[in-house]
Amino acid sequence: MMRQIQKEDNQSLALIIRQSLKSYGLDKPGTVYTDPTTDDLFKLFQTVGSVYFVALEDEKILGGCGIFPTQGLPSGHAELVKLYLSEDARGKGLGKLLMETASAWAKDYGYTHLYLETFRELDSAVHLYKKLGYQDLFHPLGDSGHHACEVWMLKTL
Repeated sequence: MMRQIQKEDNQSLALIIRQSLKSYGLDKPGTVYTDPTTDDLFKLFQTVGSVYFVALEDEKILGGCGIFPTQGLPSGHAELVKLYLSEDARGKGLGKLLMETASAWAKDYGYTHLYLETFRELDSAVHLYKKLGYQDLFHPLGDSGHHACEVWMLKTL
């Protein structure tokens, strides 16, 4: 099941995000790991032009993925953000489903491009991004505040 984020999802999602980053050695400054908005995603995704989808199974949160109008992006662009899954939910196609749902929402909302930032260590995610039409950039766009990211990608919707 998939639905939009609710306030009571905050703690579970923050835990999934931080455990995921830690498992890849990415629990460092300049990442979502230390970003204070990670603890209140519900509030963050009340921003106009944003949405966050949560995947659940038997009422247990498995992960999520969002669209956010990151400051400094070109007109018509939004950022695909905070795609994280619990360890037991990975490798089952759920990340792809979350991304497709978020991308469809972004297109319906009127965005023309989706941008994302990630890390080389998250190679399975980078592979999925490329499979879904994202292309490499050689520099960041906008001002996400996540200066530790080293992979930047863009997709035309």
